[in-house]
Amino acid sequence: QVQLVESGGGLVQPGGSLRLPCAASGTIFSINAMGWYRQGPGKERELVATILSGGTTKYLDSVKGRFTISKDNAKNTVYLQMNSLRPEDTAVYYCYVVLGVKNYWGQGTQVAVSS
Repeated sequence: QVQLVESGGGLVQPGGSLRLPCAASGTIFSINAMGWYRQGPGKERELVATILSGGTTKYLDSVKGRFTISKDNAKNTVYLQMNSLRPEDTAVYYCYVVLGVKNYWGQGTQVAVSS
């Protein structure tokens, strides 16, 4: 059993920053990838950022240069640093982890960008 716990969401003004940590716990042998999806109001879920076991990162085009994904292997934790936030970044952000061929998801954390 694997649990993912996200935190760090909240309300921020345009141009502001937030950092989202996600900690994985439970029976964890080998993490192939970790990352974040988001789902905005009335929108489909989209992949925001991924970090592979070797450290390779991938980003949604609209967040490149503004968001940074990183991880702490010792803590099984992935972070999403979000800078220069825009109203269109408003969404529920979901952490995920790939263990072998199985995906696990967190409950989501709300990010709202508004003045």
